Amino acid sequence: MSPRNRKNFYAVSLGCPKNLSDLEVLSGGLLAAGWTLTTDPENADAYLINTCAFIPAARNEAFDEIRKGVVWKNGDPRRKLAVAGCLSVYDADGAVRRMFPQVDFWLGIDDIVRADRVFGGETPSFSKILLADETAPRIQLTLPHLAYLKIADGCVNCCTFCAIPRLRGRLRSLPVASVVAQARERIEAGVKELVVVAQDTTSYGLDRKSSGETLAGLLGELDRIDGDFVIRVLYTHPAHYSRQLIDVIHTGSKILPYLDIPLQHISDPMLKAMNRHVTRKDIETLIGKLRREIPGVILRSTFIAGFPGETEAQFEELCDFCRDAKFERMGVFPFSAEPGTPAAALSGQIPVAVAEERATLLMKRQIARMQRVQKKRIGSVEKVLVDACGDGVAWARGVADAPEIDNLVLIDDPRRRCKPGVFAEVEITGTQNCDVVARTSQKKRK
Repeated sequence: MSPRNRKNFYAVSLGCPKNLSDLEVLSGGLLAAGWTLTTDPENADAYLINTCAFIPAARNEAFDEIRKGVVWKNGDPRRKLAVAGCLSVYDADGAVRRMFPQVDFWLGIDDIVRADRVFGGETPSFSKILLADETAPRIQLTLPHLAYLKIADGCVNCCTFCAIPRLRGRLRSLPVASVVAQARERIEAGVKELVVVAQDTTSYGLDRKSSGETLAGLLGELDRIDGDFVIRVLYTHPAHYSRQLIDVIHTGSKILPYLDIPLQHISDPMLKAMNRHVTRKDIETLIGKLRREIPGVILRSTFIAGFPGETEAQFEELCDFCRDAKFERMGVFPFSAEPGTPAAALSGQIPVAVAEERATLLMKRQIARMQRVQKKRIGSVEKVLVDACGDGVAWARGVADAPEIDNLVLIDDPRRRCKPGVFAEVEITGTQNCDVVARTSQKKRK
């Protein structure tokens, strides 16, 4: 595409970091084909929306964004509107396409690497393509010092409440060499925090067992890369923790002792109905092992309230477990009966209002616990990564704070010592709701 024929595209990412990683590849392909990314939709020739369809709230968010795109498209008949990601696959019967006939292109999960061809006039094939490897063009859409490293896609767990296997397909893992090559490139470009993501990071390599590649081995290779950076791991499954994985997290010099382990429930009948592949005893054994063997470990989990058949006693069992487990970070969601999933057909469906009430109650208790934990940090000196700076104030994150998910460290910095993308030593001086307030410190961490 010659400079005079260069066209602009505007991109929107909805949903989780895994979706943002996909949009980076989609955008990179367009840039390589001669397109230009713009932050102003009014300057764009194409409007791209990468969607999530995991739960009703995500689909409604996608519908709202598509409506904005339709309004934009109506401003000039030459404009092109494209919808990519999970919603395109979710819409198997075409109902969403009929809702939005103004959309020019619908791209499936595995069509993101050929977006440039689509805008050149080709029809999406929806054929299966493995994950974009280190050779795929991509553009980093996060803060310059933060990057998501997608190591796999798809899932083999088949939880009864989850539509991911239908939307994203079976597990597909990138080779270790490809992941390491991507990581090196980003570290050399100045990234200070690598966030490892997949639908289930602990399943990494299970689709290629003969290779012997595992998450533990991958993290070991990433930890050996030269540079001043940290590694954060998200989306782990309690059934797939190994001795080797715990050891590498413990011994790795760059791997943060932050573990995101969505547990979903603790009652054995609920875990069985969810097809979670673990029991309460398994979970308690794992948590105990992590607490003992990884100093200063931060545990984050998510739970589902109101799953079909959940009794009041089982919900209280969950509440008691969360109280005793003392999770540093936690999220709770009311059950959503996703069409086509086994859980949607289970007997004993809980009224939506009851599920929402239970989720709210459990989260309210967690917030109170979290506020108490945050107050105990007052007086401590911690290493944080500064994300942004304002007029005498900086916003940062510590070990316990995944980007866009957890809390913030609000730094009083009148002398403007903090710089974005730089690690800083701060002293915690107070709390603000679930965030903590700090000041730059000359003290040494204990």
